[in-house]
Amino acid sequence: MTAASQDSARPQNTRAIMAFLREHSPFSNMDDAHLAHYAEHASLRFYADGDVVLSPDDGPVQRFYVVKQGRIRGERERDRDGETETTFEISQGECFPLAALIGERPTRTLHRASGDTFCLSIEHDTFVMLFSQSDPFRDFCLRGVSSLLDQVNQRIQTGAMASIGSSNSLDTPLERYAIRNPIVCSPDLPVRKAVARMHENSVGSIVITDDERHPTGIFTLRDLRTMVAEEKGPLDTPIGQVMTRNPCCLTANADAFEAAMLMAEHHFAHICVVDDEHRLIGMVSERDLFSLQRVDLVNLARTIGTASHLRTLVSLRKDVSRLVDAMLAHGADSGQVVKIITTLNDVTVRRVLELNIKKNDPGIPFTWLTFGSEGRQEQTLLTDQDNGILFQTPEGMTEEQVREKLLPFAETVNKELAECGFTLCKGNIMASNPKLCLSGREWDDWFARFIDASTPQNLVYSSIFLDMRAVFGPMEPLERLLDKVLTRIRKNDLFQKMLAGNAITRKPPLTMFRNFRYAPDGKKNTLDLKRQGLAPFVEAVRVFALANSVGSANTLERMQQLAIKGVFDTKDANAWQEAYSLIQAIRMRAHQEMLDRGEPLSNYINPDDLNPLDRRILRESFRQAQRLQQKLEITYQL
Repeated sequence: MTAASQDSARPQNTRAIMAFLREHSPFSNMDDAHLAHYAEHASLRFYADGDVVLSPDDGPVQRFYVVKQGRIRGERERDRDGETETTFEISQGECFPLAALIGERPTRTLHRASGDTFCLSIEHDTFVMLFSQSDPFRDFCLRGVSSLLDQVNQRIQTGAMASIGSSNSLDTPLERYAIRNPIVCSPDLPVRKAVARMHENSVGSIVITDDERHPTGIFTLRDLRTMVAEEKGPLDTPIGQVMTRNPCCLTANADAFEAAMLMAEHHFAHICVVDDEHRLIGMVSERDLFSLQRVDLVNLARTIGTASHLRTLVSLRKDVSRLVDAMLAHGADSGQVVKIITTLNDVTVRRVLELNIKKNDPGIPFTWLTFGSEGRQEQTLLTDQDNGILFQTPEGMTEEQVREKLLPFAETVNKELAECGFTLCKGNIMASNPKLCLSGREWDDWFARFIDASTPQNLVYSSIFLDMRAVFGPMEPLERLLDKVLTRIRKNDLFQKMLAGNAITRKPPLTMFRNFRYAPDGKKNTLDLKRQGLAPFVEAVRVFALANSVGSANTLERMQQLAIKGVFDTKDANAWQEAYSLIQAIRMRAHQEMLDRGEPLSNYINPDDLNPLDRRILRESFRQAQRLQQKLEITYQL
């Protein structure tokens, strides 16, 4: 029986069809009445292996399909010679063709059966009825895979809220938080009168503005304590002389997450909200952003950043896991949470360095570098150390003499970071390694050799050292170094091709039959979500970013910049960002569950332990990684 000769027979067992549909999104969220309407109007259609189900030549699409058994393969022409490539595969429980039906146009992709395939399909009129009356169905059709990400985040958020209670979302615009008409004054107002004005209004800060209401400074109760304790002047001093100048400002449409990250990184407690002309319109404090029952981001970051002993830093690390739960409950997505973790890691690293400089200052200015996932700002709770030192050789000293002073200091820092939970790197990618404690000239020479000689070892190093960031010390030396590195890579087509070839060796864990390909080194029937799931995205995107002078090391930001530059199609970039975030979300949730069970953290999961939606999400996400690697292969003719 072929597609041409098949009969459209209405299924008799409506309940059985409804039971099947309920296992898959969006049907799992639909009302029974709408689900029954689909089942009653569905036709079961059979397609033999290789049959064309939909073609661009068929005209505007007239039916909506759900795969009940088998697979559908999407094909597009790769070049003018008529060669085709598989752009996607649709498996059991998945729907098609959403975009063409909503746009009332032909499909742009040929849909072909891969093996014997059965589909439950409905006519256009039934689709329109469900689209208009069922909110979950309409939302899914309009947003496609994006709604899967929302479902994952919503489930994670719901689970986290069970332990801490609800609050506002970190995606909320600041205009919703901002205190309107904040207390302001001119710079010539005496401190005594400014503090009295703060007391009368029960606020902890006052903003100093110019005649056009542009914020020029801020004065807080903390500043008052410092002023009195350090005897910086009498209370009749004009506030303009003791205020903190150039206060941090964000526009009203910035979100709470951006404000929280600034507060955490720089230890601010207040942020001015301004309009497009930089006029003050409101004020946001850390209390406005967080009302958590146990711990909040800004307070934890400040506590870490001001800790006076290593033992305090060690004890504070357990609060990071609690904070992750809290942030998830506040609506933070996986990309935001890994940045939160990275920010707290940065604050911890800086404090360890500061405490050691107080005890034993080597007397040499240096920049502390971080590589790999920390360099990309993509760390989770499972992390190790990948760091180095960049120094400028003082006049009268040799590079070896500088190293003699810095290496013992770096060894102590590495050991103390290990006590704080950052495990020592098994590959010795640490600042205490003499090969990674280098002057600016030595780093430049190292990268020049690294790029010119594309050895297997250098290609392995590329996944570490080409994602680098400064977390302590002057930023300018690294900026100069990165400018030179990016210029060399942009001009070296052979190195780019070698990087691309190395990137596609990390295959997503799907077999040609869409089954999971398990990790060879983990427990039986497990996937490594980091190396098998995230790495294919990270490494492919890195090649495109380096070849096109994208300075950011963060994978999601690289995708966004590549779309802006026109290197990535916007829709493709969105799909790849969502797929990457989905894998990261599942990985993050798995880590939280391991902590709850008291198990050591691992990146391995058994897909059989996941519900059908999560398994589908992983397959879809891995398939997007395959599409990204196909683009890499085509671009570099691999």
